[in-house]
Amino acid sequence: MLPHEPLTLAAGFVVDQVIGDPPTWPHPVRWLGRLITWLEPRLRRWLPERLGGVVLLAAVVTAAGAAVAGVLLVSGWIHVALRYVVEVVLIAWGLAGRSLAVAAEEVAAAWDRADWAEARRRVSAIVGRDTDQLPPHDIARAAIESVAENTTDAVVAPLCYAALFGPVGLWVYKAVNTLDSMVGYRTERYRRFGWASARADDALNWVPARLTWLLLSAAAWAAADGRAAFRLGWRDGRKHPSPNAAWAEATMAGALGIQLGGPSTYRGVVSSKPLLGEGHGPLDAATIRRAIHLMQLAAWMALGLALLLAWGRGEIIGGGIFKRDQAPAAGGRVPPPAEHRPATAAPLLPADAPRQQPLGGARPS
Repeated sequence: MLPHEPLTLAAGFVVDQVIGDPPTWPHPVRWLGRLITWLEPRLRRWLPERLGGVVLLAAVVTAAGAAVAGVLLVSGWIHVALRYVVEVVLIAWGLAGRSLAVAAEEVAAAWDRADWAEARRRVSAIVGRDTDQLPPHDIARAAIESVAENTTDAVVAPLCYAALFGPVGLWVYKAVNTLDSMVGYRTERYRRFGWASARADDALNWVPARLTWLLLSAAAWAAADGRAAFRLGWRDGRKHPSPNAAWAEATMAGALGIQLGGPSTYRGVVSSKPLLGEGHGPLDAATIRRAIHLMQLAAWMALGLALLLAWGRGEIIGGGIFKRDQAPAAGGRVPPPAEHRPATAAPLLPADAPRQQPLGGARPS
């Protein structure tokens, strides 16, 4: 087992819950966005659309994974404690539970004041649809749908990939997810260029989306209607053209006794989505806050699941290439393996022999 991994995972989650992502602080997702924006016109100019999209996916994913692996490697060389701190920061950066809750609460607060211009402005920060003409109930619907879908993208999936593959795996996932949010549209501009990114995001979210159905259903048993959440998530989760998008939204609709889906406008083009759920509850600020509460409950449950995954991963592969054989030397540096150390004139006495302990910081990087 790699004993520190569950601890750094839990610490990163708590840091995100307490601090979130202050908008004035630097964030790797914004750096990924700038890289994508810089690469897109050049790849369009140099390559056919579909091939350019494949190269974009490969380049951004490789850059994200290599950058994180490099930072972890260098920090581990400096001191093992620094590597642990860096891991916590990278995990916290890769989660967005608090930021999602804060953004949705700002929409609810504007809704309470009947400040519809402000509510539209706030909801535009968390949805991709056109918001300038949304009526009040559609403002609430957009916020609730975003909270539901981002329970997968911003909480469950990142936790799972961090548990299984460490910060490198988390940030490879975030790179794909960022690509999908920027180029994975079924518009004429991105249908071919964004195809590879959209399919990669579908593949990486297939399991987490269904885990989110189960986690939100479990949360609903504690705070809403768990039976309806489970049933309608299963019934309506496959209605959407996307293989993953409707699982969380349908479950949230069932839990809250509301109906989600229907027409939305994207860049002036109306897109009619299937109706999810069968309730007729109100779409208002109180319902937004109930959705936030369910998301937060599901997030803590997802942390528990991720800790189990991290522990199981350590038990399975802890004795292989991902586990170091020696404890850090003085100063936090790891000594070279025994076969690479110069021979001594006499064998070490038992009391002086180095203990063979795993170094928890080692991850595939």
